[in-house]
Amino acid sequence: MDPRTPESLSGPPLPPPVSHRGIQLARTGLITNGLLALAKLLAGILGNSYALIADAVESVADIFSSLVVWSGLRISSRDADQKYPFGYGKAESVSSAIVGMMLVMAAIGIAIEAVREIVIPHHAPAPFTLIVLIAVVAIKEAMFRWVFRNATELGSPAVAADAWHHRSDAITSAAAFIGISVALIGGPGWEEADDWAALFASGIILINGVRIIRPALADLMDQSPEEEVFRAIEASARGVEGVLATEKLRIRKSGPRYLLELHVQADPSLSLHDAHILSGRVKSAIRGAVPRVETVLVHMEPYEGT
Repeated sequence: MDPRTPESLSGPPLPPPVSHRGIQLARTGLITNGLLALAKLLAGILGNSYALIADAVESVADIFSSLVVWSGLRISSRDADQKYPFGYGKAESVSSAIVGMMLVMAAIGIAIEAVREIVIPHHAPAPFTLIVLIAVVAIKEAMFRWVFRNATELGSPAVAADAWHHRSDAITSAAAFIGISVALIGGPGWEEADDWAALFASGIILINGVRIIRPALADLMDQSPEEEVFRAIEASARGVEGVLATEKLRIRKSGPRYLLELHVQADPSLSLHDAHILSGRVKSAIRGAVPRVETVLVHMEPYEGT
C-alpha cells in the first residue's frame, strides 16, 4: 500500500469501546444495590426506622437506574448503520437523563412519606439499625469512588450517573444514621428525628437528580464540549504541514466520543488529490491528539488570508 494513500492516513485506531467495561460496572452495582436494598428494608421494618425504609426505597431506585444504564451502554455499543449513521452513542445520555428523573421522583416520594411520618407519632428506631447504616455508608461510598474513577477514565455520562447514584445512597444512609442517633440519644419526644433525616435525605437526592439531568440534556442538545477540547483539536490541525488556517470547528458529543466538522485552508494551487491527502493527515493528527474523536469531517478550502 502506498504510504500516502488515504487508508494509511485515517488516524490511529480508536480506543476500545467503553460499553463492555461500563456494563461490568453496572452489573456490579446492580448486585450490590439489590443486596443492600433487601438488608435496609428488613432492618427498617424490624427496627421501626422510616429513614432506613426510605433509604431502601432509594436503593431500589438504584437497581432500576443500573438496569437503565446497562441498557443504554448495550445500545450505545452498536455500530453506526444506515438508520443511525452517527451511531448510537446518544443512548448513554438518554439513560443518564432517565436515571436523573428517577432520582427526582424518588426524592419527591420520600419527602411526602417523611412529612406524613413526622405528623403521625411512632416508636423510636432500634439501636441495631445504626450498625446496618455504618456498613451501608462504607460500601456505597467505596462504590461511588470506584465507579466514578472509571467513569472519568471512560468519559461515559451514563457510568458517571450511576456513580452519583451510589453517592446519593451513601448520603441518605449517613443522614439516616444521624437521625436515628438523635432519636435514640434524645429519648421520648425525639422519635421524629428519624423522619427529619429522611426529609433531609430527599433534598440531597433531588439535588443529585438535577445534577445528573442537566449534563445529559446538554449532550442531547449537542452542547459544545469544554474549551480545552477545542484548543487541542485546533492546535493539532494547525500543526500539520500544509495547513495554513482553520475555521468553523463544530464539535458534538455522542456518548464518550466526539463527532466534529472542521474547515481547513491550504495552498490554492494544491491538486484535488493532494488536498485529499492533506485532509487525511489532519484527521490523523486530530485523532492522535484527542483519541475520543470518532468522526472527523474536513472541508478543504483555498487559503485567502494574508
